[in-house]
Parts: sequence; structure tokens; C-alpha cells
Amino acid sequence: MYEVKFSQSAEKDFYKLEKDLQKRIVASLERICIRPYPHVKKLVGNPYFRLRVGKYRLILDIKDSQLIILVLELGARKNIYNFI
Repeated sequence: MYEVKFSQSAEKDFYKLEKDLQKRIVASLERICIRPYPHVKKLVGNPYFRLRVGKYRLILDIKDSQLIILVLELGARKNIYNFI
């Protein structure tokens, strides 16, 4: 089972969100802990993946050797792809 970790900026953005949206994001991350690949999509031209939660996107780095899912960035769909 994979362990989920947040980068500092992603954690800061996470706590700025509304409580119900935080719960949806946590539920989505718990769902992908066992087998992440069926739930995420690979970003073109990057080693990262994205997870869709409503209008929000999470940019993830999946480290199979360490069984870690690192949440690099999260935000609204219109703004998140500027990160890349």
C-alpha cells in the first residue's frame, strides 16, 4: 500500500480549501493508495501524473520503489497547469 505525502506548498494550499473539498480530496487519495495507476493520468512531456477531484487537480509523483505518492501541487483546473 502506498503512503501519501504532501509537498509544503501543496499542504499549504490544501488547508486553504473548504472542509468538504478537503474531505473529497482525502477520500480520493485513500482510494488510490492500493493501486494508483487506474485512477490517475500521465501528463504529456512530464514524469508526473494528475488526479481529478471535481474541478480541482492534484499533480502527483508516484515513486514505486518507495511506495510513496507525493502530492506536488493542487489547485483549480484553470490554474494548476501553469505549475508544469
